[in-house]
Amino acid sequence: MHIRIWNDCLQIISQIVEPQQFKVWFQPVRAVSFVDSKLTLEVPSLFFQEYLESAFLDILRLTLRRVIGEDAQLGYKVRPVQGQPAMRLAGQRVPAPVNPQVTVNTQPSSNPSPFVFPGLHKVQIDPRLNPAYCFANLVEGECNKMGVTFGMNVSNAPGKSVFNPLFIFGGPGLGKTHLAQAIGLAIKEKFPERVVLYVTGNEFKTTYSHAVSVLNKLTDFMAYYMKLDVLIVDDIQDLMGPGCQNAIFNIFNYMHQSGKQLIFTSDRSPADLENFEERLLSRFKWGVSAQLLHPDYKTRVQMLRSRAEREGVEIPQDVLDFLATRIKTNFRELEGALISLIAHASVERNRSMMELAASITDNLIGEEKSDIDIAKVQRSVCEYFNISREDMLSKSRKRQIVQARQIAMYLSRNLISNCSLATIGQEIGGKDHATVLHACTTVSDLMATDKVFKKYVTDIEAMLVPTA
Repeated sequence: MHIRIWNDCLQIISQIVEPQQFKVWFQPVRAVSFVDSKLTLEVPSLFFQEYLESAFLDILRLTLRRVIGEDAQLGYKVRPVQGQPAMRLAGQRVPAPVNPQVTVNTQPSSNPSPFVFPGLHKVQIDPRLNPAYCFANLVEGECNKMGVTFGMNVSNAPGKSVFNPLFIFGGPGLGKTHLAQAIGLAIKEKFPERVVLYVTGNEFKTTYSHAVSVLNKLTDFMAYYMKLDVLIVDDIQDLMGPGCQNAIFNIFNYMHQSGKQLIFTSDRSPADLENFEERLLSRFKWGVSAQLLHPDYKTRVQMLRSRAEREGVEIPQDVLDFLATRIKTNFRELEGALISLIAHASVERNRSMMELAASITDNLIGEEKSDIDIAKVQRSVCEYFNISREDMLSKSRKRQIVQARQIAMYLSRNLISNCSLATIGQEIGGKDHATVLHACTTVSDLMATDKVFKKYVTDIEAMLVPTA
């Protein structure tokens, strides 16, 4: 009787849920009894039971009522299983079981260990976080201020704030990985008992494929991830394929509903992600997105100085200024140039630091000089604000004209190599270097407090330096 009832239920459920979900979450279930309108199902593990109830409770309730009647009830029995190897994540070691026979306690404890499943030994999980990627080593500037602020909020109350999920996006080398790992490290420091895992999109996809096709351990795979307190997925744009997207969708739902923290990074915003299911994109937009921008001159100098101090090397200020002026794209290239400079300086002691810096930057960015000049900056600013060049160079004190003039000075200083403040001032209305410096400070301050103004600057910079 109970087998026939459950088979009738399975026929209905198979028409409702996706084939892969049906295969993973319903085919392993067996009916063991039917007494007084109560159908008892045998499931592989306590986690399996918890997930069925969290993800498919409504479907089960409606199906049972349809097959049995309005007084239908559902019970569970956990199936004792033998020990089996846990799912392995690339780069992690799982201790060998001491005894292949595992006694299963079907009664959940008040505080169950996050990686104990029936038949699986506890996994000593490595969060896979690099200690160097901490907040103390992260240089904050206008380019990443919002992301750092959001990240610190998350680290203070993981899973409990509006910043869940936190979606960090920006071009290559702008510090997405550093910021994401800094959040994870801060959480582990403040909440040592929390289970944190950092994984790249490619690693997640590869491990999922192994769990499905090679290891045939998809249930273990899902259990492994859903028992995390904090999941950080770096480069989520690499998560192609309906199978692994369905997996991350279910993991997302389970963790989010359980008050667990999710952090994603990407090279593009959620709205610009391609080949992603709409239901997954909508969940990426549930929380808060933080865009990381190209670092401005001040932040580039600060980053170079900070890294030099960490390396225990004293670099002359004029050399730091030179590097920050020549390399404008991202932190990664700046850091590479500095490390290369330190390495060369330790060998080529007969050459000055400045000479070495010039040689290194020539090799990094090539001999071709930037085609950005003050005239091009002026044209772009005037086109953006729909004003004439004569208006911008005039002595007008209209707010829009003043802001356009100041932005032109700010961008000229940040985007043009070896361009002095005096030269900028002379070309933009005949101003002195003090006026240019004041304009740059004003623009920097306004970008920190006025989102609309910040968009003006970033839009014009994108016109001048299009990103790949």
